[in-house]
Amino acid sequence: MSKIKLMSHLVAGYPTDELALTAARALVAGGADILEIQLPFSDPSADGPAIQGACTEVLSRKYRTSDGLSFISKIHEEFPNIPIYIMSYGSLVYTPGIENFCKKASEVGVKGMIIPDLPFDFDEGLTEACKKNGMINIPVAAPSMSSERLHKMAHFGFPYIYAALRTGITGTDTTIDDATIAFLNKVSEGGSKIYGGFGISNGEQSQALASSVDAVVAGSVFVRIIEANKNDKEKLFSVVKEKAAEITHL
Repeated sequence: MSKIKLMSHLVAGYPTDELALTAARALVAGGADILEIQLPFSDPSADGPAIQGACTEVLSRKYRTSDGLSFISKIHEEFPNIPIYIMSYGSLVYTPGIENFCKKASEVGVKGMIIPDLPFDFDEGLTEACKKNGMINIPVAAPSMSSERLHKMAHFGFPYIYAALRTGITGTDTTIDDATIAFLNKVSEGGSKIYGGFGISNGEQSQALASSVDAVVAGSVFVRIIEANKNDKEKLFSVVKEKAAEITHL
């Protein structure tokens, strides 16, 4: 049985730091290669209902960016060889100063930043601040982008690009068809490696993507599993692990 890389998404602190850490352990046990940790944000533009609901719940506890970074630090200490990327939104990174934010993120073990609402060519200095602190900026490509803009991003020199497999928000099922593969080919034509996500929830989808991406990205599926099993820590671990294994093992 072959394996595809999985970048799995978690909301920091959801539903508690302890259960989020349990989920992270389960993801790694199930074969996740990269952990994408979302810092909860009050007005997300790309997240579907599952992730929005999780963010709202965490923020209702007065959870702050510093709490999210402490949570990431714990995961990094336990899994120093698993790359951790922060996913969040521009204002959260911009408000404390992008250079300052990137320094703090790097200090807790973060290896990359995914900030979907910062345009790749007007990123307020994010790419440079990442480089300065030993991280990478991973821009987001969407099928709704013009051919010219997509071409520009593909040839901009990013090591990795996150390809959103369809327009809209995360969390609803995505069909992998010829148009999806053609889009991924365009995104990768400049030599960037591709992370493909949005609506990935099963092994069949990851099989269809395997030859076109460096890793599949799955998020809402895990948030929904965590939500459904948050009152049973052992079951949460086993179901998250099982789903990660299904998505990664082809």
